[in-house]
Amino acid sequence: MDISRFDTLKELHEYYSVNNRCKLKKVATQPVYELEPPPSGIAFIGEAPGREEDKQGKPFVGAAGKLLDEILNEISLTRKDVYVSNVVKYRPPNNREPTESEKDACRVWLNAELLFINPKVIVTLGSHALDRFVSGAKVSASHGTAFSHPTDIPIFAMYHPAAALYNPGLKDTVKKDFVRLKKFIDDGCKLENEEKEETVFDNEKQEIVDDILDL
Repeated sequence: MDISRFDTLKELHEYYSVNNRCKLKKVATQPVYELEPPPSGIAFIGEAPGREEDKQGKPFVGAAGKLLDEILNEISLTRKDVYVSNVVKYRPPNNREPTESEKDACRVWLNAELLFINPKVIVTLGSHALDRFVSGAKVSASHGTAFSHPTDIPIFAMYHPAAALYNPGLKDTVKKDFVRLKKFIDDGCKLENEEKEETVFDNEKQEIVDDILDL
């Protein structure tokens, strides 16, 4: 995957909106994506666009997006500070969960945008995003926890904001997890028991990263 051909995220997204095999693009209004890299280095990855996102072509602009804005403000961040995206770039009909084939069809697209923005932490929102980066992990057991990843970009697991809309009892849990995220970032995104000594040379590590992100 050569992302050097793209000068901007807009160019990257326009390319992959044509060059992808996701069948959802036949029924969705338009692809949904973000256009600016995050100054904070924080990338939030959700499941799939909803109705409002499908209309506007922008991620997290519906009810879940408003809650995300609210909670971000409580940890002194705004939407302009962070990057938001989804595992699937098109709205599934009736907001159903995306299928494995739909997620797989958008896999390279998500890889490309993450390579382009090079985040310092990836925050997964919900089970589909978490499983994308930490296979087999469950949000109910992992929320508020950071995982290592072979790319050296830590993965921080969270409930999707929509979960707190459907189950208001989760709202306090989500807010507490955002406080944990803020502390994790303030502490330099250091994982517990992180090895201080580098064991892989930079060129070898880059080969590993490229191999993983090209899956």
